[in-house]
Formats: sequence, C-alpha cells, structure tokens
Amino acid sequence: MTFEIAIVLGVIILMFILFVSELFPLDVTALSILAVVLVLGFITPEEAISGFANPAVITIALLFVLSHSLQKSGILEYMVIRLNKLTERSRFLGLFVFLITVAMASAFVNNTAIVAIFIPLTIRFAQKYNLSPSKLLIPLSYIAIIGGTLTLVGTSTNLLVNSIYVNTASSSSMEGVLSPPTPLGMFEFAKFGLVMLVIGMAYLLIAVPFLIPSRTITSSLTKSYHMGGYLTELKVSEESPLVGRTCKKRAVNKNYDITVLDILRNGNLISKNIRDTIIHPGDILFVRGSLENFLRMKEVEKVTMLTDEKLTQDELIHDDNTLVECLLTNQTDLVGKSLMEINFRRRFGSFILAIRREGEILRKKIAHVVLQAFDTLLVYGPIEKIKELSDSGDFIVLGEIEATLQKHKYWWVSVAVIIGAVILAALGIVPILKGALVGAIFLLVIRVVTANEAYQSINWQVIVLIAALIPLGIVVQKSGTAFWIGTVLNDIANTFNPVIRPTVMLSLVYLVTIILTEMTSNAATAIIMTPIAISASQQMGLDPRPFVFAVCFAASASFITPIGYQTNLMVYGPGGYKFSDYMRVGLPLAVVLWIMATWLIPILWPFTSINV
Repeated sequence: MTFEIAIVLGVIILMFILFVSELFPLDVTALSILAVVLVLGFITPEEAISGFANPAVITIALLFVLSHSLQKSGILEYMVIRLNKLTERSRFLGLFVFLITVAMASAFVNNTAIVAIFIPLTIRFAQKYNLSPSKLLIPLSYIAIIGGTLTLVGTSTNLLVNSIYVNTASSSSMEGVLSPPTPLGMFEFAKFGLVMLVIGMAYLLIAVPFLIPSRTITSSLTKSYHMGGYLTELKVSEESPLVGRTCKKRAVNKNYDITVLDILRNGNLISKNIRDTIIHPGDILFVRGSLENFLRMKEVEKVTMLTDEKLTQDELIHDDNTLVECLLTNQTDLVGKSLMEINFRRRFGSFILAIRREGEILRKKIAHVVLQAFDTLLVYGPIEKIKELSDSGDFIVLGEIEATLQKHKYWWVSVAVIIGAVILAALGIVPILKGALVGAIFLLVIRVVTANEAYQSINWQVIVLIAALIPLGIVVQKSGTAFWIGTVLNDIANTFNPVIRPTVMLSLVYLVTIILTEMTSNAATAIIMTPIAISASQQMGLDPRPFVFAVCFAASASFITPIGYQTNLMVYGPGGYKFSDYMRVGLPLAVVLWIMATWLIPILWPFTSINV
C-alpha cells in the first residue's frame, strides 16, 4: 500500500463515518469530501465538476420530472384501486396484485416516487384487510427496491454503475487492457431481477406477515400515538382568569406548553381564530399537552380538568376538522427547522399533536423539535387546510385516496412519454438520456408539468450527492486504490480452488457491496465499488460484466437497515417500526439473494476471458 492509497482509504472511511453519524446532510458530506480530494490534489478542478455533467446524473434528474408527471396524473392509484376491487374476495390475491403492480411501476419510475404514491394506498388496504399498516409498509419498500432492479432506469444505482462501467472500461480498452465495453442493456437486468422478484414476492407474502409485529393501529390514530394522557378537556369556571380574555393574552401556550385545539360553547364548536377568541364561563377547551402542565393550568387558571382520556379520535373528528398522519418529504424547506420557527399553526392553519421518528413518539415540547426528513406528523385541523398540506408538496397525507384520474386533458401523455422513452432506449434507437430529455421538454411545452413543478420534483440532494461523489470514483481509480483493494480480494479468492475462484470473487464483491450499502448511500457504494469490481476482474483476466451486475444488484439490495435506502426510511415512521424490525425481516432476504446471486449471475453472465 502506498501513502497515496492510505490517504484515499482514510478519506473513504471518513465519508462512511460521516454518512452513518449523520453529522451533516448527505449532500453536504459529499461536497465536503469532494473539497478534500480537490485540495489534496487527487483531482483537477475540471474532474471535480465532471459529475455535474455526467449523463447518468442528468438522466436521473430528468427521470424525477417524468416520475412527477406520472404521479400528478393519478393513473397508478386509479389502476391499483380498480385492480384491487377485482380481487376483493381474497386477501392473499389482493396483496399479490398490489405488490406486483408496485414492482412493475418501480421498474420504470423512480421507486422513491412510487413509495410516496403508494404509502397512503397501503394504509388504506391495511384497514380494508384488518391488518396493521406495519404488516404492509416494509413489504411496500422492499418490493419497490426489487422492482427497481428489473431495468436500467428502475433505480439511479443502475444508471450510475452503467456510466462508471462504460467510462472506466473504455479507459482500460484504450490502454489495451479491455475491449470496448457494451453498455448495460435496458432489460438486461431482468434476467436476475425477475429471480429476485419471485423470491421477494414469495417471502413478503408468506414469511413476512409472521416476522413483523403489529406496530401501529389502523382504527385509531390517538391510540397509535398513545395520546390518551396528552389530550383532554378543560372546563372554564366563573372565577377563571381566562374569562373575558383570550388564550393569546393569557399566554396559555407559552406559560403551560398547552395547545387549545377547539372551544366547545353551548353545543357549538369553535375551530377558527382560537387564539383571539374571548373565553366565556362554561367554555370547554379541547387541549393538547402533558398531565403536569394540565395540573399547573388547572391551579392557576381555575379550570376543571375532565377525564384524562375523554378526547378520542371520534370526538376530535367532525364535519369541519379531521385528524391525519402526514409524512414530511425530504424536498421541503421545513426540514431543519422547528415548528416554532416556521410558525406551523399560522402557516398551515393546523396543529401538530405528535411526531413519530425512528420508532420513537415525540409528544412533549414539540414546538421546539427540529423537523427531519420523513418524520411522521399527527396533524389536527380543518379539512380544507389538510388538503392544502397535501397540495403543498411538503407533505404526503396518509389518509383516504380517491380512485380518480386528474382532470388534465393530457394526463395520458405522461404514460406515453415514459413508455416511449423506455422502448426506444431498449431498441437502441434513442439513448435514454435523449429520450428522457425530449420527453421532459414535451411535457413542459404542453404544460402537463409546469417549470416550477419540474424544478421542485427533482430531488436535488440526490443529484448533488451523486454528482459530488462521482469524482471520488475517479480518485479511487487513478490513485491505484481500486487496484489495491482488487488485489486484496484476489488474494482471498486465491485461497480457494482455481475452478471456483471467479465465483468466490463475485460473491465477495456482492457481500462487500451489501455491507457498505446498508451503512451509507447506495449511490456512494456504487461509485466506490464499481471501479473496484472492474479492477478485481481485470486482475483475474475476466470480463468485468458479471461483477458489475453484482454491484448493481447488491447496491440496491438494502433490506437490513432503514438508512441504506431512502424508501426504507420513508416507511419507518408510518409503520411505527423499530430498527430491529428491518434486521429481523431484511437479513434472511439479503442472505438468500446473496446466495442466489453467487450461483446464478455466473450462469446468466458467464465468466469470459478479456479480449486484449
């Protein structure tokens, strides 16, 4: 090992530590690592910005736009609900149709967008089949991940690996090491992807229901969030200092950390402008807070506390107001701010009663809680305000979904554009970048998607993350780090019988990729592992293609932790999961797929000698 390789390995280890610790956002970490390798002189300024011009990065950005146009049309929800009605008599068949539809959609549309679309539907189906949503949300994430492995465009990982493979192997071919590479085919992934799909479907339908406990309750959100001791009614007495004054003037929220949700007066419910409503004797305040604060307010404000668990979901919901769960998206400007900073109540006209985050329910002093991407919020407010939350793009409302298509007369164009781009790319007539670019522009011209929607639909964190890390892949290759790690893997493989050495090497590549992708971003893992896989195969005198496919499938096969893949994190809150749930469910699936990949990939993509 040279000093230069040691430094590169140190930078990579630092990157993984920062990713796992979440000290900074992923894109900030990636940009910081880019700055480090640039300052150290491992890359030129031109190479440092090369990731932002990489065809894979631009294609991924365009696919976000195409996915949004499809999401906007409502066609997927409409199709699934209609198909599900045909299978109402059989829960098993209904779930099979649902999961296979998600998998097929994920093969052509960004699977993060697919999960965003289907989380509300999954909760609705759980209610229909009398299941806890936790029984279905991990399967939703897993089947979307597996579906993405079926095609080149199903996941950004495949596009990224293909780009690195073509560039790296092309450089090697110019040096006389490899023959010019053939890009990975649009449907070439399906050869092993379909095997993953069959195994995954069987596992999710048969085994997973017994492995996942019922973490959430479909019948009552107040029970699911254990809000019994945090919601109650306070009756205002004649001698209360509140009489003739407003909650704002008495600083109820500031002094007691209590939120007044509604006021019941003479049988009429007051739900609007509560802060400035003058309190009358006999008013009943529907409040949210903690027991100790209720008792403090009782003593000071001379109010009578009715039963602790008086306020149930049925009593909260009426003609004007409703109670829903909302998932905070990772593309909102609310991430990194507290409810007090964004003045949530005034901005959205609703109240947040509780926050579910990584298996923990936050109910105390939530006004000061800094929001994180994919937090699940228990929101109470007017029905029209909840609809505004859904339309804002900041939240995914996990409520009822209507099986209706959007009224835009060109809704069908989104479907035609995506199918057309995929077919033309599969036939080799038009590169996927050109097809996606022309399709996105066409959608903008006929106003199926507005320019503002197009910008907002792109997950810029993902784009910046990938673009900033692509130069790190160049560093791994140029510094000799890929060759050194490939040599280490070869030394391990050489301890086995020569007949099985290539298979052992492929198995090692797959295993290392799985371990890394569970700890950090799948994109980062793909960028690091692809040049290593190519170098390892070169040293064995073999075509890198089967090893590259091993990286593709392993980088996407993130089932063991919620942090390895974005869709796993998306269902964490709504499912009420614990970290151990992913270990319990995902580890057996990951091991089975690792064994199948070790056996089948060499059959589907045989080991062949390099043509010099």
